Amino acid sequence: MNVIEYGKQNKDTVILLHGGGLSWWNYREVAKLLEKDYHVILPVLDGHADSDAAFTAIEDHAARLISYIDTHFGGQVTAISGLSLGGQVVLEILAQRPDICRYALVESAQVKPSKLTHALIGPTFGMSYGLIKQRWFAKLQATYLGIPRELFEDYYRDTCAITKADMITFLKASCAYACKTNLAETTAKVKIVAGSREQKSILDSAKLLHITIPGSQMEILPGLNHGDLSINHPEQYVQMLKWE
Repeated sequence: MNVIEYGKQNKDTVILLHGGGLSWWNYREVAKLLEKDYHVILPVLDGHADSDAAFTAIEDHAARLISYIDTHFGGQVTAISGLSLGGQVVLEILAQRPDICRYALVESAQVKPSKLTHALIGPTFGMSYGLIKQRWFAKLQATYLGIPRELFEDYYRDTCAITKADMITFLKASCAYACKTNLAETTAKVKIVAGSREQKSILDSAKLLHITIPGSQMEILPGLNHGDLSINHPEQYVQMLKWE
């Protein structure tokens, strides 16, 4: 598993999982703010640019990360956090290993499957995949996703590096992912966040997760879109990572 690390000298470890179609730079500014106090691990999700494996399933990737934590950190870290697809992987990690971390932050994760979206992903991306490598189209997508101008070249380079097969696979997995009932068994203190301008499915998912995970906190952030918090508001994100 390929990772970027900040603050290696620190004992407390925080793992941050980027969103689908992005990469570790999703959390670059957050990591810079955290590195004085934490050992920050930024894994590259399977099937993304510079990853060492194709994407197969959210469950598989969660198992790989658990193995990584077992090998490098004795089976437990301070916190795990993730955005969108990364947030779904966080939830799956908590479902597979309830005591793997003390804290978790889940941003904009969908856990209510959409059969229609799942059915449309294959033909839609099969026809439009070629547009991804067009800079004008990438700029439109980056603007829609709220990616800052200074991150555009990172976004464009890494998006172009994702294969059609991987992109279709992880998008299908994301829209099919369902909330696991055994999330209720996690011992982690969990925060669930989403932007008020997100799709209804994301907002409904946040509510479902809040109900499913006893003692969890939920916050709907006014005026924010999908992924806005971690990529455009790093200081606010770091404040939300301060659980104590």
